[in-house]
Amino acid sequence: METDKVIIGITHGDINGIGYEVILKTMADARMLETFVPVIYGSPKVAAYHRKNLDIQGLNLNIVNSIEEINTKRVNIINCVDDEIKVELGISTEEAGKAAYIALEKATEDLKNGFLHALVTAPINKKNIQSAKFNFPGHTEYLEHKFSTGSKALMMLINDVMRVAVVTGHIPVKDVSTAITAELILEKLVVLNDSLKKDFSIVRPRIAILGLNPHAGDDGLIGEEEQTVIIPAMKLAEKQGIICVGPYPADGLFGSGNFDKFDAVLAMYHDQGLIPFKTVSMDTGVNFTAGLPIIRTSPDHGTAFDIAGKNMASEESFRQALYLAYDIFQSRKWNEEISANPLKTEQRMERSDRGSKVE
Repeated sequence: METDKVIIGITHGDINGIGYEVILKTMADARMLETFVPVIYGSPKVAAYHRKNLDIQGLNLNIVNSIEEINTKRVNIINCVDDEIKVELGISTEEAGKAAYIALEKATEDLKNGFLHALVTAPINKKNIQSAKFNFPGHTEYLEHKFSTGSKALMMLINDVMRVAVVTGHIPVKDVSTAITAELILEKLVVLNDSLKKDFSIVRPRIAILGLNPHAGDDGLIGEEEQTVIIPAMKLAEKQGIICVGPYPADGLFGSGNFDKFDAVLAMYHDQGLIPFKTVSMDTGVNFTAGLPIIRTSPDHGTAFDIAGKNMASEESFRQALYLAYDIFQSRKWNEEISANPLKTEQRMERSDRGSKVE
């Protein structure tokens, strides 16, 4: 298998949700094959069921058993699950959770072995996927476990007008204040700053920091975390050359539109960042797992069981997730090329030339 194209793995997610709908609608556009090779990890039988149910025309899948068999000019699907699997649209089932995990595990294995350049994950149901083999709040934590080289993964939400990352992710709100420490904020700031440089080619990123409390604590009147935790973390980050400003009240920063003066916003907890983000771009936003050596994106929506099989789901977020995965791959490749030491390259070439002359 030789190709200059970027190979992107796609996991089918929960088979009873809108995962296959957004995947198949996106792949029905032949232009998607111009720059990358899509490889769906899932079930040809389930894909055929959804394609027929949704009356999606003009899409033929190349069915293979392994990544080595893919056709670089086709939309490929690797059969990962039992052919007898049952689709029950709009219903959370143990069988669907198992199928989602198997596809994710297989794609992760191929990603780890270097067969894929990036991974795009369709939505899972975080409850039915739980098992002895998958005991994580979501994709982010699972991939962090599989690929982390020491630093924590960072959930980053991206659209045309903003990038929002979160210090704490999938944890109960009652645990947020105790989970947030200066060390954790600094760790997330370092990952976010590095990602903005490496993954988005921003030379000197400017990051807005949100406060935890209403009005960012009002100088300690409505909470002390800003004074005792957040600001000290920002000072430590500034010593490392990170440009961060705040802490800002979340409602004021988003409500005024001043978020567009920054390259990213770091929120303290999940809903603080995701509610304004999804209000702006529910159908176009993308979730990116920053801080890992691999590239993973996903559409910024869930399984949407309530509209599964009704041909109502927008594929735009999934399409943008594919484009972003491709763009990040190209950005990382470009940054690797410009950071390479040209002197060492010249020295290697000179040594090689001298060796040839001796021979």
